[in-house]
Amino acid sequence: MSTPAPIPTTTTDEDRALNAAVKVPAVTALFWVVKILTTGMGEAASDWLVSISIVLPVVIGLGGLWFTLRRQLRAPAYEPVTYWSTVAMVAVFGTVAADAVHVIGIPLQLTTAGYAVAVAVVLAWWHRSEGTLSVHSVVSGRRELFYWATVLATFALGTAAGDLTAFAFHLGYAWSAVLFGVAILVPWGLHRVRVLGGVGAFWTAYVLTRPLGASVADWLGKSTLGGRGYGDGLVTLVSLVLIAGLVGWIARTERTA
Repeated sequence: MSTPAPIPTTTTDEDRALNAAVKVPAVTALFWVVKILTTGMGEAASDWLVSISIVLPVVIGLGGLWFTLRRQLRAPAYEPVTYWSTVAMVAVFGTVAADAVHVIGIPLQLTTAGYAVAVAVVLAWWHRSEGTLSVHSVVSGRRELFYWATVLATFALGTAAGDLTAFAFHLGYAWSAVLFGVAILVPWGLHRVRVLGGVGAFWTAYVLTRPLGASVADWLGKSTLGGRGYGDGLVTLVSLVLIAGLVGWIARTERTA
């Protein structure tokens, strides 16, 4: 029997170059915390802006997404403030996209199914083109475009799914948050027992964080469906402060690492 080759314990120059070229952050516990905060912020901010003017979330969401995504795509490497600013604007625009379809009369069941198909199509296209869906391989312009297209589709899907459980299934905001909080443990558990691969677990959890964060934000901000009624504006402000603090801390620690 041949002796297996030893596992490398040092980082090569090639590994360092590849890590430096990746345009997205490492997937850590802090990544998921900030991700959930941005989903809640996007939901609350969109609803708050609608209460002022129905045009505001469209203008700010679309304009902010164009500005931040343009900076992200032009950045030579991952930069925390640029990346998370883009995610935040995707959260706002994704909420607008999902809500707009529902407002014109399309049922939530059909909206949710439609965005689920959109996510599947983008992922299939990405895999067929690049041979991988791993976020650790986002090192080229084309892969980054696939990445952000997937992110946008997952935000729209999550928004629709959260509204589906809260309104159409009559669960309300709190029980919707509980449902998605439990659901997100499924891919984690399946990955732990090696039934589900890391890529599948990541994208499943990524989709579920959207309705989880949005349901919590709605529960805190709204006074209907069992909500606490603190106001969408306050939820938006608190979320932004928390996001800014965490992203600032990430940026500082990564500079000194």
